[in-house]
Amino acid sequence: MIRFTLNGARVTLDAPPTTSLTTLLRETLSATGTKLGCAIGRCGACMVLLDGQAVNSCLVMAFQAEGRQITTIEGVDQIAIGPALKQGLTQANAFQCGYCAPGVVMTLAALFTNDPNADEASIIAALTGNLCRCTGYHSILRGALQARALIQALP
Repeated sequence: MIRFTLNGARVTLDAPPTTSLTTLLRETLSATGTKLGCAIGRCGACMVLLDGQAVNSCLVMAFQAEGRQITTIEGVDQIAIGPALKQGLTQANAFQCGYCAPGVVMTLAALFTNDPNADEASIIAALTGNLCRCTGYHSILRGALQARALIQALP
């Protein structure tokens, strides 16, 4: 049995020891905003927050979630900066197809929660593990900077 908190709700379930967190989230818990891209931790599509830290859920085994707090894109609005983060990215039209969007949002949520004043170099460094095949990254960076401004304006 695995017990953890997913987007604020307690979860208890059984999963084989070979189950990845991505598989558990998507196939068992219907948290399909967590995307499966490369399955080897290189694309960032499966990024979630594990105890507030951005992690590639494809590299985390489900049993490692025991006793932990997991936040997926479905729960990003529960994070204090979540709505401002989404608003900034939306205002900048940061994404085209949107497949990378959940991973980018979760990466930025971890970054801006820990450092709401993150400079452009820190934003770029944080997003290094998130691949996007559509945008060329300029619009994502503009959106991150817009989100940062909105986050800094929060009370």
